[in-house]
Formats: sequence, structure tokens, C-alpha cells
Amino acid sequence: MQIIDLTACTLSQMIHKREVSCVEVLTAYLNRLQEVNPKFNAVVSLVDPDRLISTAKERDSQLSRGESMGWMHGMPTAIKDMSWTAGIKTTQGSLIYKDFVPTTDSLLVQRVKGAGAILIGKTNTPEFGLGSHTFNEVFGVTSNAYDFAKTAGGSSGGAAVAVALQMLPVADGSDFMGSLRNPAGWNNIFGMRPSFGRVPMYPNPELYLSQLSTEGPMARDVRDLAALLETQAGADPRVPSSLSSKLTGLSGLNTVLDRTPPSIKIAWLGNLDGYLPMEAGIEDTCLRALKRFVSSGPTQASLENVLPLFNPSSVWSAWLIWRQVLTASRIAPHLINPHNRALLKPEALWEYDQSVGLQANTLTSASVQRSTFYQHMLAHFERHDVLALPSAQVWPFDKTIRYPAEINTLNGSIKMDTYHRWMEVVIYATFAGLPCISVPAGFNANGLPIGVQLIGKPQGDTELLQIAYAYSQTIADLLKVKPLVKP
Repeated sequence: MQIIDLTACTLSQMIHKREVSCVEVLTAYLNRLQEVNPKFNAVVSLVDPDRLISTAKERDSQLSRGESMGWMHGMPTAIKDMSWTAGIKTTQGSLIYKDFVPTTDSLLVQRVKGAGAILIGKTNTPEFGLGSHTFNEVFGVTSNAYDFAKTAGGSSGGAAVAVALQMLPVADGSDFMGSLRNPAGWNNIFGMRPSFGRVPMYPNPELYLSQLSTEGPMARDVRDLAALLETQAGADPRVPSSLSSKLTGLSGLNTVLDRTPPSIKIAWLGNLDGYLPMEAGIEDTCLRALKRFVSSGPTQASLENVLPLFNPSSVWSAWLIWRQVLTASRIAPHLINPHNRALLKPEALWEYDQSVGLQANTLTSASVQRSTFYQHMLAHFERHDVLALPSAQVWPFDKTIRYPAEINTLNGSIKMDTYHRWMEVVIYATFAGLPCISVPAGFNANGLPIGVQLIGKPQGDTELLQIAYAYSQTIADLLKVKPLVKP
């Protein structure tokens, strides 16, 4: 078995036992990166290899002295190009920031580097993280790991492809409208959106209204996913919404994930009683995977088709207002300079223009609708442990289009009225602030992957990881399906 085939937790143990050196690990991943990345364009702003090798040698020297920085000691990683990285470009996929080099690290980067990781570059993202299709005018488009002609998803598309193609052992991402879950599902890996406040984001100019975006982990293995989340998570006094309760016992090979719940009740929400248009095969693929878990999983599990207790149309209306307010607040400072309007992509300008004239009482009304929706989600958990939906409403689409203008269902074509309406299936975990993991569900006849979202109870991140780990034990055949790595 090659170094890049090892899980991150196994790799960590081997590094600490001195069975493999940090230099060997870094070299293996840099070789893989050199082989694959030029075709798929997942990792950008690469750090000079000589500088990286020097850092790896220092990590080996630390181990020879009996010093370890943490479970990621000597492990290469790349940070999504939305987070500040000292000395490395942080472009956010925008021409406005194409030459911006921060002097400080974001909180997430500090924590990952503090655990011993070696930062080799950034992972590609759409401009300002908008849209679930990773392309921008700075670095170009990132291709799907399983089909070079298809989209990688987004906005953590570069991270998902880098993990799927074994260019990185694990990766971080961020999630507003499915940005950790959609690309995970489309690249046959795991992506987790943690509970709101679990992974505090800093620096952030606005700390009270910004409730919908969070950072989180991506991995090929649930143990690795959990270990990275443990590193990312934890309260920070500078972020008032950060959760004080700690996540522990998640890193390593023998963890709380082995404590399989005695029973798991799954509610299948599917297409929300016909509300969400979906391409053929997606629901069937997800249901087959869940039924296999129920019949052959390591615990007693049940699956029930349920109708949503909330009104999806009202939720979407409230969601649009929240999204427009929060996204527009990020775009507005750039429009102080009129020249920048020509540099921003149409989707960003649309979000801003839609927000102009919105009044405080409009946001308040949307917040009331959101509060009602949250209570309905809680009611679902009175009978079930986890809620399940597909990770996307379409299969990976042609990477040359900006976004799907329509969804072709079994009952005909449904036109989309916004650039992100085809992603509506991912908003429910976000809007309720609930933890959610996208787990691989299977492939269509063309070999394209899809995932299924598992939504957990409020702040039930550990319990959700336990369920995902139990599920992962039933999909070994899916996880063995490797990308062909050919354009």
C-alpha cells in the first residue's frame, strides 16, 4: 500500500511511530499533486517545494526529540481559498483579490497548523464561494474527480477533488448552501457541515448576523473526518456564537465512533413530497444505500418515508431574504469602488441588487418564519434520530455551463428561477443550524457519484458522526471505486 492510500489516522500513527518520515509523506503527496493536479486544477497557489521539504525535515527533527505538535504532525494540507493564510495568496476566487497576501492566518488555519500540518497551498473555490460550481477568473475551473468534463461542485470543489484524487489526506471547506456537502457527494467522499457555532470563523467583520456559513472537514474516511473536526472545533471568545462544549475522543483509530448507537431511526424526506424537482435516479440511488444500511449495518436501523412538517415554499422565501442580506453585506464594500462592479461575477451582483431596498421588518419576518421552521425540524426528531435527503437535485453537470437553468425530471423539465434554486435541497440543515454529513450513496450508469445528507439533532455532532461511521461500514464497495484520473 502506498502512502497516499493510507487513511489520515493510520498515516498519523505511522508518522509518530517513525515507520514513515514526514519527508517521505510530503514527497509522496507532492508527487501525486504533480501528476494529477495540472489536469484537474484543484490545488492553487502552491508553496515552493524546497520550502516545504525544509519544513518536513524540521517536523522529523521534532519527532526525533520526542516532540509532536499533534495528530496532523507532518501531514500535508491545503486550505480553501476563502480563509486567510499568512504569506500565501487568499484570492476568494476574485480578480479583486488576485494579488492579496494576508499577513495573518485565520483561526481555522492556526488550529490546523498548530496540530502540525504542513500547508502546501490553497484549494480552488468559485468567486466569493458563490454557487456550487468551482470556477473563477483567477485560476479557472476545477474538474470532477470521476469525470473530467463535469463540475466538481462547490464551493469547496477544489478541496473535494484534492481529497478524492488523493492529493491530500484530508481537507477543510466551508458551507453556506451545501458547499461541504454537494462537492462531497459529487466526488464520492465525506463532507460535514458542523452545528452552528461548532467551528468559529475568525476574522469576520460581522459576528452576530452571520449565522449561515461555517467551516468544516472533508475526508475519504469517517474517522479522518471526525479527527479533523476535533482540530477545527472549539470555542473562541472573539466569536460570541461559538459553542463552549468541546468535542473529544474523535481523533485516532480507537474512538467514540466505535460506540455504535443501539438503534437508529432514519426519516427519509426525499423530494419533500414532490416539492423538490430531481433528476432521475438520484432518489433511487440514495434509497438503495439507506436500505442496505438498514438490512446489513452493524446496528438495528429503520427507515421510514416521512412528509415534511414544514412548508418548503415558506422556508425558501425566508431563506432568500437571509441569504441576500448576508451575501450582499459581503459584496457591498467592494462596490464602493465603481470599477469593481465590472470585476464581479453576475451571480454576486444579483445577490447585491436583490438586497437593495430590503427593510429591517422584512428580515424580521423572515426570521420569524425561520424560527417556525426550526420548531418543525425539532418535531421531526421526536420520532427519528436522523433525517435523510439527497446531497443534490442533479447529477454532476457539464463544467462549461455556469449553473443548471432547469432540472429534467421524470415528469418533464422544471426551470430554475435563480442561479442556486437547483441546490435547494441543502438549505434545511443550514437554516436550522443543524449538523449534517454528506455520505457516498452510489453512482449512476455513467459512473457519476451522488451522496445522501444525514441531518443530526441540535449540537449532536458526535452522535451524527457515530451514525455516519456505522453507515460507512456498509459501503466499502462504493469507497473502493476510484477515479480514473484521465481527462
